[in-house]
Amino acid sequence: MIQKRSVYSFLILLIILFSAASSGCLREFEEPDAQLGIRDIEMAADSVKSTYVWLNVTTYVENWGADSDGNATIMLKAFSEQTGLLELKQEADVGPIKEDETKAISQMIRLPKSGSYRISTTIVNEGEMGYDRWMTISGLDRLPTDQQETGIQIEGIDFIARKASSSGVVIQNDIYLKNEGVDTTEDYRILVKAREMDARLIADKEWTSSGEIGPEETIIRGVNLTVPDNYNYVVEVSIWDGNTVVQTGEDYVQLNPEKVIDRDQLVQNKNVNTADFVVEDDYDWAYEEYAEETAEEESPGFTATFMAISLLAALYIIRRRSQ
Repeated sequence: MIQKRSVYSFLILLIILFSAASSGCLREFEEPDAQLGIRDIEMAADSVKSTYVWLNVTTYVENWGADSDGNATIMLKAFSEQTGLLELKQEADVGPIKEDETKAISQMIRLPKSGSYRISTTIVNEGEMGYDRWMTISGLDRLPTDQQETGIQIEGIDFIARKASSSGVVIQNDIYLKNEGVDTTEDYRILVKAREMDARLIADKEWTSSGEIGPEETIIRGVNLTVPDNYNYVVEVSIWDGNTVVQTGEDYVQLNPEKVIDRDQLVQNKNVNTADFVVEDDYDWAYEEYAEETAEEESPGFTATFMAISLLAALYIIRRRSQ
């Protein structure tokens, strides 16, 4: 009797274990896990300041399996390409995603404008690292600073001939600067250059400053440039905030108006006298005199040797031909 009870107990236990295992398998079959992957990454500059930039990083998460319960997160990391060090790390919730649905997860990150970076995004689900993608970015220092940040705009340039002589023409460049921001601007540095249209040579350049400009105010900054006569020029203006160019503009002044200066049209070729654009810097005239004397002393010896060798070679060739 006791043996039968043992057999019955063993059978009941076996049935319970089988039922539990079967129910688990059925639940796993009926409710498969979500399969989350990263389809793509997009980055856009949201705000550009003088030394750093805010980037909007959008990760497109796709669900290939069952509906997601919303426990997954996106881990975003930024590494310096120069040092390999981690610059920042942050996470964002993915939230529920239905089967075969794609969801865009946006994250804002702040990075210095100097250097290049490797941006990676990884899916973390239930504490486990899943799919990941990455991309590199560089050249952030070439992004122009937001207008709202600088506020300053180049409205136009007027040209006035102040003096004409054999050494060149003095052109006064009146630059109109307007503050379109809501705050008074800083005192920015301004570089003004006159570039000849055909040879692209710089005829002259000068630095000046903008000074502080109030909101909605327009001021004029005058800069004199001395350029050779009878050429056409493009006057380039760049506004600098430290070592960063935040605004540029240009206009044309024609001292030889019969020439066409439209870049989209054929331009008649003309001879450019490069000597007109030579910039005279400080020069060591004593060294030049020493070099000339040395050349005068060495030239006769070298010339005589060279002439002797040439004469012997010529006689040898004549003799060979005569034979």
